[in-house]
Amino acid sequence: MDLFDYSREQNMKREAPLAARMRANTLEEFVGQEHIIGKNTLLYRSITADKLSSIILYGPPGTGKTTLAHVIANTTAGEFRQINATTAGKKDITDIVEKAKDTIAMSGKRTILFIDEIHRFNKAQQDALLPYVEDGTVILIGATTENPYFEVNKALVSRSIIFELKHLTKENIKSLLTRALSDKDKGYGNFDIDMSKEALDFIADVSNGDARVALNALELAVLTTQPDSKNIIHIDLETAEQCIQKRSLNYDKDGDNHYDTISAFIKSMRGSDPDAAVYYLAKMLYAGEDPRFIARRIVICASEDVGNADPRALSVAVAAAQAVDFIGLPECQINLSQAAAYVACAPKSNASVNAIYDAMNDVKHIQTSGVPNHLRDRHYPGAEKMGHGDGYKYAHDYPNNYVEQQYLPDELVGKHYYTFQNGYELKLKAWFEKIKNTEGED
Repeated sequence: MDLFDYSREQNMKREAPLAARMRANTLEEFVGQEHIIGKNTLLYRSITADKLSSIILYGPPGTGKTTLAHVIANTTAGEFRQINATTAGKKDITDIVEKAKDTIAMSGKRTILFIDEIHRFNKAQQDALLPYVEDGTVILIGATTENPYFEVNKALVSRSIIFELKHLTKENIKSLLTRALSDKDKGYGNFDIDMSKEALDFIADVSNGDARVALNALELAVLTTQPDSKNIIHIDLETAEQCIQKRSLNYDKDGDNHYDTISAFIKSMRGSDPDAAVYYLAKMLYAGEDPRFIARRIVICASEDVGNADPRALSVAVAAAQAVDFIGLPECQINLSQAAAYVACAPKSNASVNAIYDAMNDVKHIQTSGVPNHLRDRHYPGAEKMGHGDGYKYAHDYPNNYVEQQYLPDELVGKHYYTFQNGYELKLKAWFEKIKNTEGED
């Protein structure tokens, strides 16, 4: 590196966004993720001993994946190379691998290859990398916001240890903001800044565990606030609110958070918690989820988890689904909220689910002789001559419109698929027992 390159690099560091400047350089500076990087954890020991094997760092944006890779770069005695999967190609991988082979041959040093957004590599690019990860030519550090079990080559996943990073806590974010305010080299320690506790708490809260969002908000607040007559920059709650006008949600409609949120939504309705159900509904709508997708899940839940414990739940759910197409957003959120709350509050029964699953299992595995003769249709040509329908008892000719007769095939006589569990089903059960016990009475 010549003098001009060094000067350009230093200028880039000074002009970099606050979030980039404040990246931790050592394990001691790293904030959060104690479950994977706390002292005596596997990853901590691997980094400090410089015995790292291939790993994939998986988690939401702004939780420290790239920062952790840079900490490793500052710690390892080996060569460290970095590429971004959005711009790198197969040739970049080939060049790195060739240099890695030369490095091993000449100095015995390993090469650690950090690939940011590794899920952006296509299958061919990932396949090209696989042999060199497998034979140890390179030690892979992959970073991704997507579930690697879905988005990364299974062979690469099997040769790597997956570490899941989680949203930073509010206290983690406050710690990073406080450090940025006091750091004289990389932050705003040379500025006279008065940031209120309310403003600090607000940014730490609404950044939703994303350090980059929080530090960007702080940077915007500092750079756009005029100092007072004493050259003090005052950052109050109003300023903080202007710098983050909308809560940042980690909700990729094709990613994990999508599936986790809809799962929590369904389980909240099933678990009879209308407050949680409406919260997750609001989260999905706020993040831009398709309301028709949400409506379909409510309709399914109305039958799967409520069933005949409250038959009206299905009517409410279907009406809400129709309202989504008829009215559209934003008004249809009211219809969805009504339906979600109704399904959550309704008594629950999965008797219909168990019934159809059990019946389907018998259809698949039990050979029957077919429909009993007395239930067969006698109206098509030749049916009456074959005795189809003979002996059939018409239910409406009997008290309570019920008469005992065989309906199931001979091989399944006595089999019960539907059971009465809860809510309105208990009224159905009482009526069922009544008509059976009064059969033949005047």
